[in-house]
Amino acid sequence: MQERRKTRQVMVGNVAVGGDARVSVQSMTTTKTADVEGTLAQIYALAAAGADIVRCTCNEEEAAVGLAQIVPRSPVPIVADIHFQYKLALAAMEAGVQALRLNPGNIRKPEHIKAVAREAKDRGLPVRIGVNAGSLDPAMKEKHGGLTPEALVASAMHELALFEEVDFDNVKIAVKASNVPLMIDSYRLLSETTDHPLHLGVTEAGPMPQGLIKSVAGIGTLLAEGIGDTIRFSLTADPVEEAKAGKVLLEALGLRERKGLDLIACPSCGRAEVDVIGIAAAAQAALESRNIPLQVAVMGCVVNGPGEASHADLGIAGGRGKGHLFVRGTVVRVVPEAQMVDALVDEAEKIMAEGIEARIAAADVGAAEEAAATRDELLQIQGTDANHTEETVERIREMT
Repeated sequence: MQERRKTRQVMVGNVAVGGDARVSVQSMTTTKTADVEGTLAQIYALAAAGADIVRCTCNEEEAAVGLAQIVPRSPVPIVADIHFQYKLALAAMEAGVQALRLNPGNIRKPEHIKAVAREAKDRGLPVRIGVNAGSLDPAMKEKHGGLTPEALVASAMHELALFEEVDFDNVKIAVKASNVPLMIDSYRLLSETTDHPLHLGVTEAGPMPQGLIKSVAGIGTLLAEGIGDTIRFSLTADPVEEAKAGKVLLEALGLRERKGLDLIACPSCGRAEVDVIGIAAAAQAALESRNIPLQVAVMGCVVNGPGEASHADLGIAGGRGKGHLFVRGTVVRVVPEAQMVDALVDEAEKIMAEGIEARIAAADVGAAEEAAATRDELLQIQGTDANHTEETVERIREMT
């Protein structure tokens, strides 16, 4: 992880973006903004899933009216998404939103852009310049040789220059593209061009799993390089999945303290004697519902499992019809295979109440010895090469 790039800081309501603030997670509602109760329900779900900021479309007068009722009841700051009608940006600000997103490819008249900037300045509201490769001004593409990083960044800088003409610099910027390499190169260039905070995203990433993979590839690469101040996963899915994904990515990169479950599991191999996939899924569902912020491991065998996952707060490994429950690599209990998930949940709750060291100290007498005996038994049966790799290699050598 490279040191984070130094940027200015803007305030979206009570959420700081840029400067020394933590990277924030954003998502966008999919409801009609005029549907006040439906939109608020989705906003609350997004906030519960990890969204710090939520964007709502303001594409008609009824949406602006809806925002006036939504904003005072929202648990997080609301950004109004404006496309073609600059007057709707003015209406959204009157409704009380905490920020705007403008697309330079859609609002092109300088006098309209400046009118919005003046009003935002008077109200102390930030504006995100949201350049999108799919709606880039054709003149920019022609000038810069097509859909290139230079064209995307130039579009953002052109809009920024219009803002600066009215002495407005309370700005964050995005240069999104659905093509991941283009997105990465565009943000790299933008980070060298301006010190305004950057909003990261792979636009129109698509449904899962490809949308998730593309987003992680683009956003994760830039965050690892120290680029980015706020992020959004643009998935063709329930937006709650966007907020969850953003939160998990930040935790995985060490950019946010883990407050939720981190379940790790082996991919299984020739040693596995339990349904790793099924047990991992059941454990994840049970532990997530209890909002337990531990790293929990589900391992397919007792030969390597506890050692390979010794860094986990808690884990379980299957072998010979039993589950070997371990805390930071120390086996504390041996339970029947059918009780593996229940044992994980029970131990997780006790760790939260008593702490790691207390649970290691409370290990069942003889649990470690029983686990070691099972391990030795499996080694005698399966040998050290459970996947029979050595036999395969020998046959290959004989053939050649």
